[in-house]
Amino acid sequence: MGKFRKSFLLLTVSALLVISACGGKSDNSTEPAAEKPADTKTVSAADEAFAKGKYDPPIEISSSLMPKKYAKGDTKENNVHDRWMLETFGIKHKDTWYPAGDAQYRQKLQLAITSGEKLPDFVPVPTDPVLTNQLIDSGQFIAIDELFDKYANKIWKDHTEQHPELWYPFTRDGKKYNLPIMEYTDNDDTLLWLREDWMEKLNLQAPKTIADLENIMDKFKNQNPDGLPAKDVFPLAVSLKGNTNTWMGSLDWLFGAYGTIEEQWNKDADGNLVYGSIQPGAKQALAKLKEWMDKGYIHVDSALWDEGKSAESWTKGAAGILPGANWVPDWPAPDLLKNVKGSKYKAYPVPAGPDGLMGTKWQNSGVNSSIMINKDAKHPEAIILYYNYLLENLANPKAGSAYEYGFAKGYDWDVVDGQPTSNKDKIKDFHNDFPYLTGPARIPDLYMKTLVKLADGAKPETPYEKQMAEFRKPENWYAAKVVMSQSDIRKQNYFTGAATPTMITKWNLLRQSEMETFNKIIYGKLPVDAFDQFVTSWKANGGDQITKEVNDWFKSVSAK
Repeated sequence: MGKFRKSFLLLTVSALLVISACGGKSDNSTEPAAEKPADTKTVSAADEAFAKGKYDPPIEISSSLMPKKYAKGDTKENNVHDRWMLETFGIKHKDTWYPAGDAQYRQKLQLAITSGEKLPDFVPVPTDPVLTNQLIDSGQFIAIDELFDKYANKIWKDHTEQHPELWYPFTRDGKKYNLPIMEYTDNDDTLLWLREDWMEKLNLQAPKTIADLENIMDKFKNQNPDGLPAKDVFPLAVSLKGNTNTWMGSLDWLFGAYGTIEEQWNKDADGNLVYGSIQPGAKQALAKLKEWMDKGYIHVDSALWDEGKSAESWTKGAAGILPGANWVPDWPAPDLLKNVKGSKYKAYPVPAGPDGLMGTKWQNSGVNSSIMINKDAKHPEAIILYYNYLLENLANPKAGSAYEYGFAKGYDWDVVDGQPTSNKDKIKDFHNDFPYLTGPARIPDLYMKTLVKLADGAKPETPYEKQMAEFRKPENWYAAKVVMSQSDIRKQNYFTGAATPTMITKWNLLRQSEMETFNKIIYGKLPVDAFDQFVTSWKANGGDQITKEVNDWFKSVSAK
């Protein structure tokens, strides 16, 4: 799941402009108008639609819909979702964009804002601060403050109030330009997936410290329970090719054990933003990685491995520890069970460093992407009407409702042997990839709360809980409990804005220097003390100025 949402899990939306329609009683009195109390009322088309929950007569909107697979004879122009949208809301598509993919969509957006091509009413925007700022700069989109304050429902507003930082990437001169589309929180937090069959055969306990983990890695390599020779076992599967603070094979937890999270902007004790990769703890983490490389705990080819390749080392049985998220049981764990007979796996908390420090990344404030509203949209509030409904009815459906078992009978749920079910293994031609304008509706904290409840042995009661119990594996439930047991150690990346002026000219070189220095230290081509010179050069070659600009940005968007 997390893997797939790292790619552009695009939400698609449509548009609407407020049309004011004046109505009221005609005044047939013979009294002078000035002496008659006014009882004329003005009701906008938007207010009327929210009162009824539907536009009557129907309206047309345009949006952008990313590629989908359609089933049962449906097409992008005529499908179960769009028929439902017209029936439920009185909204239908017109002149909607259907790009071939994420890259083409971004190019098309950038071309449109430079050439003056007509944009859709509702423009889904991936998590990309550069693109977001280009769209704001274009002047083609409205600030959404008033619409959101007036029409957004309590679920939506409550989350934005609990996480005001989610507005930071969308704020310019005190105004908000993007409607945040909500995503599950904590879904990509790092934990460690260990070969549980190896742990049991070696009679090993959960690693509470980095030293404990080193003992486990030594046993995995040199006393391998499957009888593998030490030269063929590299206990820790990591990716050193690009970002090491990433979604699979990540090293954020190791840097966290020394008091920093690399490759992101963390808060210091005074509330200022500091770059994690230049903090003293990063040097300690690099020294430890060099030790592990020397001992063969990490594969020598890790510098060539992306996230998927690091996972492959684990699923083929050469590694015993995979840093990953709670959703590893969905992917890639099934490959491990298929490739290695008798294998088992289990989630463990990340260990503490020598000073008792712990930390993991946390870059999700419950937002996956956003939607911007074209200034020429005739019904700008329509997307809010639509998304409110999804949050209230589909994100956590009520028992007995039309969505108790899923969105559409015969697609993502059906009656099998006389019983309704959403089990994809029981439903012929199961299909749940619907072209929602906003992507699937999600209440940010509901997913983890539900999995923790299931892990605690509670019986699923609500439709959502029953669907999760049927759809998610018990190993996934337990992993969620592990993640939430360490919720206090996660560290957020606080810089979510577009590249600052100095970043534009200097950042690529600074990042290249960082990656080269770190890898050379890990592989022993530079001494660990080379880190100190790297930090000095980083600061002198633009890093200090970037730090100032990042903090100036943070103060501007977080000011009350």
